[in-house]
Amino acid sequence: MNGKIDFSPAEIYELQQRIAEYEDESAYKKLFFHYFLSLKSFAYTIIKSKETAEEIVSDIFVEIWVKRKQLCAIEDLKMYLYSSVRNNCLRKLSQHKKNAVFPLDESVVEFASPDPNAEVHLVSRELSYKIETAIEELPQRCKMIFKLAKEDKLKYKEIATLLNISIKTIDAQLATALKKIAGALNIPVKKSSHQ
Repeated sequence: MNGKIDFSPAEIYELQQRIAEYEDESAYKKLFFHYFLSLKSFAYTIIKSKETAEEIVSDIFVEIWVKRKQLCAIEDLKMYLYSSVRNNCLRKLSQHKKNAVFPLDESVVEFASPDPNAEVHLVSRELSYKIETAIEELPQRCKMIFKLAKEDKLKYKEIATLLNISIKTIDAQLATALKKIAGALNIPVKKSSHQ
C-alpha cells in the first residue's frame, strides 16, 4: 500500500469501535498508519528531535491499545491524538527544562512527504521547488499554522484550541503564507475572503 488512505470521520469511528469491541489489530494498524506521520511531524515541530517525536507518538498509540476498551468514548480522535502529542511533548520538554515555554516562533517545522497522486505528478519539479522554498522561508509560527491547516487538514477551531491562539491569528498567518507562496510563483493576490 503506497500512500495514506483518507478515512472519513465515520470510518475512523468504525475503526475505533472495532478496536474497542473486538480487539481488532487490523483496525488498530490502519489507525496507526493513518495518523503516525502527521503526528510525528507535529511532535517534531515542538520537540526538535526525530527520535523523541517518534517515541512520543508510538507511546500514545501503545496507550490507545492498552486503553482500547474506552476508545469509543473519544468523539474526535484526531483532536485527541494531536492534543496528546502536544501535551506529551510539553511534558517531555519540561522534564528537561524547568519552566519550559513552547516558543512557536522558534519551532522548526518539517513537512511529511505528500501522498502520491495525480495532482503531484502534474506539477513540474520547478514549480514544486518554488512552492517548497516559499513554505520553508515562512516565519516558524506561520509555517506551523500553514502545515496544520493545509497538510494535516485541521479546522481553524481545532488549530486555535491546539495552539491557544485566536481564529483571527490563524486567518492572518494563513493569508501571509498564501501571499508569500503566491509571490514566489508570481501570482497576483486579490484582497479576499476567509475560509
